[in-house]
Amino acid sequence: MEPQQVKEGYLVKRGTVLCSWKAVWVVLSDDAVEFYKRKTDSSPKAMIPLKGSTLTSPCQDFGKRTMVFKISTEKKQDHFFQASHSGEREAWVKDIRRAISCLEAGKRFARKSTRRSIRLPETVNLNELYMLIRDQDNGVKELKLEIENKTYNHCFTGVTVVDWLISKEKARNRAESVMLATGLMNEGYLQPAGDLSKTGASGGTESVFLDESDALYFFADSGFFCEGYSSDEDDIVKEEFRGNIIKQGCLLKQGHRRKNWKVRKFTLRDDPAYIHYHDPAKGDEEPLGAIHLRGSVVTAVEFVPDVLFTAKRYDVEGNLFEIITSDETHYFLQAATADEKKEWIQAIQAVSKSGK
Repeated sequence: MEPQQVKEGYLVKRGTVLCSWKAVWVVLSDDAVEFYKRKTDSSPKAMIPLKGSTLTSPCQDFGKRTMVFKISTEKKQDHFFQASHSGEREAWVKDIRRAISCLEAGKRFARKSTRRSIRLPETVNLNELYMLIRDQDNGVKELKLEIENKTYNHCFTGVTVVDWLISKEKARNRAESVMLATGLMNEGYLQPAGDLSKTGASGGTESVFLDESDALYFFADSGFFCEGYSSDEDDIVKEEFRGNIIKQGCLLKQGHRRKNWKVRKFTLRDDPAYIHYHDPAKGDEEPLGAIHLRGSVVTAVEFVPDVLFTAKRYDVEGNLFEIITSDETHYFLQAATADEKKEWIQAIQAVSKSGK
């Protein structure tokens, strides 16, 4: 039986020989992780078998390099991957752990059935519930919270979610609220943020949403990020970094001089409206550049102009979009999927209109 493809996307991987970090295209199947130099390559650079493997997340072996997780194979080989933000890392970790547990049980990969595991009524529509709880005016408010010398941005507590579900008459009591919140978490709408909530999400045979004030969560499509306290010297932050993070992730970007394409990590902020891009292989260093989005135009690129072609024409086909700034500078970007392209275009359009 052919392996089932579960997940794919850009991650940064540490080399096993030179120990350098490079962005690669990663494909998770139900029994292995394959990684490619480019998304368009027909064969992988290597394959990591998951049978007998263990997963460590978060992996803190590299100091300031955050969002790292480690796969240790049955033959004691360690493979280190880095995500662009915590939500992305948790999504990969959740699916890899599930793949490993299914292999151990001799079963085909299947994400946990939320309704079967926590007995949700068939009348409950989790997608509709998520849209209500995510509503900016009447839903759960995202906050900046500090716990154990860490600052969690764009998050909320378990108690807040349970209280909201009861106040909106979505549940009759706290036990029912926890059941609904657990369903939202198991389906990926809500993600655990701190150590306490992550323990509840991964402990035992079933994930559990915690009705506690110290248990932190965030919306999967939010700009959540965690940071330690900064020193006095770091208190003065560049104006363009003061905006809330709206979206993060890796995209292909065309260089302005050589016209070659490279994977970059992008961080979209509002008020002021900026999108910064980094070399994902170099951790949290200063950005390579920034695009001021106020007054800019962003559109999908359906017809590929000759200016986008490089020696490797196949690198730039599909899911392209363009940002044209107020000073008429053109930036060409490529998303991994059509849905991802649509999400980035919508987010950038919103920020360019509302941010200063």
